Amino acid sequence: QVQLVESGGGLVQAGGSLRLSCAASGRTLSSTTIAWFRQAPGKDREFVVGIGWSSDSTYFGDPVKGRFTISRDNAKNTVYLQMNSLKPEDTAIYYCAARGGRGIMVGQRLYDYWGQGTQVTVSS
Repeated sequence: QVQLVESGGGLVQAGGSLRLSCAASGRTLSSTTIAWFRQAPGKDREFVVGIGWSSDSTYFGDPVKGRFTISRDNAKNTVYLQMNSLKPEDTAIYYCAARGGRGIMVGQRLYDYWGQGTQVTVSS
């Protein structure tokens, strides 16, 4: 069992930056694939970015390529999402999710564990 807790959300102006954290407990993250998803009001939850077991493998959704980066610190059991050049359309609740299998998957149903989410609001 893995418990995930996101933090770092908030209100930021367009063009600004935020760093989200996903802290895990109950199981080491070193053997899990982690992804961030987001859900804007009235929209489906969408894949943002994922990182594989070894950190060498990452995959970004098209809307965030070149603006967001992801990293993991397995010693701290934490994954970070650095969000730069934020746009109003990035406004959403951001969730981190974990799965035990290798491979970064974009389908949310393939993830076994989810955090409660953290709100990110980007003002224009």
